[in-house]
Amino acid sequence: MREVVFDTETTGLSAAQGDRLVEIGCVELVNRVETGRTFHCYFNPEREMNPDAQAIHGLSDAFLADKPLFEDEVENLLDFLDDSPLVAHNAMFDFSFLNHELGACGRLHLPMSRMVDTLAISRQKHPGAKHSLDALCTRYGIDRSHRVLHGALLDAQLLAQVYVELTGGRQIGLGLGEAAPLQPMDALQSLTRNPANPGARALRPARPHAASPEELARHAAFVATLKDPLWKDAAEDANVDASTIPA
Repeated sequence: MREVVFDTETTGLSAAQGDRLVEIGCVELVNRVETGRTFHCYFNPEREMNPDAQAIHGLSDAFLADKPLFEDEVENLLDFLDDSPLVAHNAMFDFSFLNHELGACGRLHLPMSRMVDTLAISRQKHPGAKHSLDALCTRYGIDRSHRVLHGALLDAQLLAQVYVELTGGRQIGLGLGEAAPLQPMDALQSLTRNPANPGARALRPARPHAASPEELARHAAFVATLKDPLWKDAAEDANVDASTIPA
């Protein structure tokens, strides 16, 4: 299954009050494994940066001045997102900005049904704990030493690792090919291919496993050499041939 983990940086906290998207970073997962494909872009917001926001991500008006407008990159972004589920931390915030930008250039909003919120997953899995991206990286032993400032692509890459841990851990990506897992009886039965029908499986006959008369005689001789074994009296009281009891 393909999923896209993404993060955004903005000029402020409210798209409804005129704040704009200035950066987006996306990471592709297939079956919860990073493929190496990413999408990353800065945008000119056509408005001044809020100083509080700049202190978080470090993106200045001067840096963004020559960057493309959102509408200039929207086609490339939508091509990357495709119809995959979209994973974000506190996803409603990112969706609100992304949908505001899409609406402003005449595109359809992304439906909430595509949203996967790792903040909600973390709150359910770790009630009472801290749920910031930094805290989750610490919890799961994910290296974030290079995260000095927020950055959309870096944060999306960290979140992709966190998401895998939140939803089962790294072992979910270690399947060997497309073979179906063995059923309980498959592990107990020896199977062979039927030459007449290569796609079918036929049970191999069970091998004989009863002791031969010679083996029984040798065992009885051995039991006769034992001196007063604890189980012999109980076997005689129960009228059981002691020579048939494993030594």
